Amino acid sequence: MQPVVLDGYYTLIVATIVLIVGRYLVQKVKLLNDFNIPEPVVGGLVAAVLLTIAHAMFGFVISIYGSLQTAMMLMFFSSIGLGADFSKLKAGGKPLVVLTIVVGIFILVQNITGITVATLFGMHPLTGLVTGSITLTGGHGTAAGWGPRLEEIGVTGATTLGIACATFGLVIGGLLGGPVARRLIAKHHLTNTRHTSSGATPDKQALDATGAEPALNEDGYIDVAQYPFENPEQVRLITAQSALETLSLFAVCLAVSSYISTFFSTNFPNAPITIPTFVWALATGVVVRNLVTPLFNFNVFDRCVDVIGNVALSLFLAMALLSLKLWELVDLAIPLLAILAVQTVVMAVFASVATFRAMGKDYDAAVVAAGHCGFGMGATPTAVANMQAITSKYGASHKAFLIIPLVGAFFVDIINATVLSIFTSLPFLR
Repeated sequence: MQPVVLDGYYTLIVATIVLIVGRYLVQKVKLLNDFNIPEPVVGGLVAAVLLTIAHAMFGFVISIYGSLQTAMMLMFFSSIGLGADFSKLKAGGKPLVVLTIVVGIFILVQNITGITVATLFGMHPLTGLVTGSITLTGGHGTAAGWGPRLEEIGVTGATTLGIACATFGLVIGGLLGGPVARRLIAKHHLTNTRHTSSGATPDKQALDATGAEPALNEDGYIDVAQYPFENPEQVRLITAQSALETLSLFAVCLAVSSYISTFFSTNFPNAPITIPTFVWALATGVVVRNLVTPLFNFNVFDRCVDVIGNVALSLFLAMALLSLKLWELVDLAIPLLAILAVQTVVMAVFASVATFRAMGKDYDAAVVAAGHCGFGMGATPTAVANMQAITSKYGASHKAFLIIPLVGAFFVDIINATVLSIFTSLPFLR
């Protein structure tokens, strides 16, 4: 049977239906809600399973409008760059810098682990990146972004494999963080001397430890709503003017990244390092946010960047999942599970030893270790959920709730994109 080709309109309609189904299932199935499985992933996997059954029975395959999917991908990565306000480094102080370095080292460890185990199983070495920081630290968006690029290099079914690994990471990241922190607290006899009751204001000493006082909510606690990708369901006030201004920034990011990518591919086709277009989109967003907009005294409207970025991510994931060919993963099931099992052990050991020690070997460090397990295997919301589970029992950790969202939602993506661009360009791995 010839593939059913969907144009841009029908691609958008089908992607929207996928999102509606995913939202309904997440609301109705408690397990999906507890593990923070994204709605596009739930709806998309349901669609992928149905399409796999249709393919097995009738040879049915659909082909979506790729240009629309690419545009959504570039908008998502641009939103990460536009949201990466480097002035927030001051708010996080030294602990933020230390954690960023630790996370950068872990990304290297995660990829080396993945490549090593994949090679032992006789798989393409770059499959190790799919089972490494692309999916586990990067998440579903990064997995779907890098998938086509790796498939061009020779990693069969990289997109499908990436979505499966990212979903596994979300679940394991949510299960791993709590036990790691509780073990550290028990082993080192840690206590939270700054524990406050639910009605009290935060301890000044705890805030001073970060170098500066972060934004607080009306109850006197860290306002996690300040970190956009952490709360996609939060209602945000946006005007038509702010939406137009923000869309103009996205347009600049997409245009510049497309131009730079075309320029390099045309003039330097044999360059030792090839950087994908979406990495240029992220980098352009960072430059626009931190250099261009201050120069022209233009304030980036974070709430609007957040909303547009999350909409783009949802549509992008829905379209990517509609293109999945699950039948390509059958022969990789056992090696995949083995690699992910090793990655789980590496994450637990690294967080318990390296992250914990680098962050000070105190109660806050144990909470940060739980958070690192969350976004090191899953996503920032998983990290926050891990920390909430610990602090609800042992007491508040204001430092952890300030630096984890900053590193997990912003800086880790910049580091990850840089590291992955280098790894995918190494001749002996291609």
